[in-house]
Amino acid sequence: MNPLYIKQSGAGSIRKVKTDKADSLKIAKYGLDNWVDLREHTAMDTIRQQLKLCSRQYNIYVKSEVSLQNNLISLTDKTFPGVNELFSSPTRAAGHQKWIDFVMTFWHRDCVCRISENAFTSRYEKWCKRKGYHFRADKAAEIYARSCELFTTLPKDDNTKLLITTAAQQLLAGKVTLAALRAEMTRLSQQLPEYDTVRSMYVVGETTAALLMAEIGDVRRFPRRSSIVAFAGVDPAVAQSGKHEVQSTATTKRGSPHLRKTLYQIVCTYLRKAPGDEPVYQFLDKKRGEGKPYFVYMTAAQNKFLRIYYARVKDCLEAFDTQQNTVQD
Repeated sequence: MNPLYIKQSGAGSIRKVKTDKADSLKIAKYGLDNWVDLREHTAMDTIRQQLKLCSRQYNIYVKSEVSLQNNLISLTDKTFPGVNELFSSPTRAAGHQKWIDFVMTFWHRDCVCRISENAFTSRYEKWCKRKGYHFRADKAAEIYARSCELFTTLPKDDNTKLLITTAAQQLLAGKVTLAALRAEMTRLSQQLPEYDTVRSMYVVGETTAALLMAEIGDVRRFPRRSSIVAFAGVDPAVAQSGKHEVQSTATTKRGSPHLRKTLYQIVCTYLRKAPGDEPVYQFLDKKRGEGKPYFVYMTAAQNKFLRIYYARVKDCLEAFDTQQNTVQD
């Protein structure tokens, strides 16, 4: 249950007490009062709980990775400016990235330009073979020419090498951890019956699907589409008293911030790819055409996406339950 439900339910007292004992009694009272309506815990709920824990850890490590990457780029700008832009290779499944591995060996521009071009090309080829990267002679020539044009502010000494290699090792460790968490989240989400349905939705990849399923959980706990929208906190707040009613209000933001972040990333992808035949983008484009502000039409598109998600996943789970009951009979 969302803890906010239990907090707002009250505990039969007007006193404001915040202790572990009082919280335990409040949770127990909520469970007894709503025993008939609460759903029994199943093995599928255990998987969802594990998936949510992995998702929360993933979000924590993503923040750390961004900080470590910015730190490494800041340091390399003093020894090898622009080295992170020399390679366009994506991150490997194991977490390794070419420019980070390159920095751990060629941590200063003098490591490249203080030797001849042929010597560097030979050394770069051996490095690519040892690390499992594709070697191109023209790429080696480009790196050598680029290094000869650069100016640095830190000398090539043991202190600088320690700073650069340590920062690179920390970033690499963070990326490896994220890769392991992504693999575990994918493994857990694939055990849930709605995985294929969620993956079939536009712009939803393996990681995005796992994050959505982790934060939303079982959609059958929401009685209607507006409930899941309110849970995400992307519904407009209601401000009314007597005859006065505010027409333009901000979103409630009462639900999971991690879910709102994932929804925002999904809608940003819709905005970037502009698929004309997708209902979410059509709705977004309609609101944008009406002159709505940026955050208004972006929030409206998140609302639309959640409603579609709710309908598709709920139908999938109901079909799964029917199939399971048929097999048991």
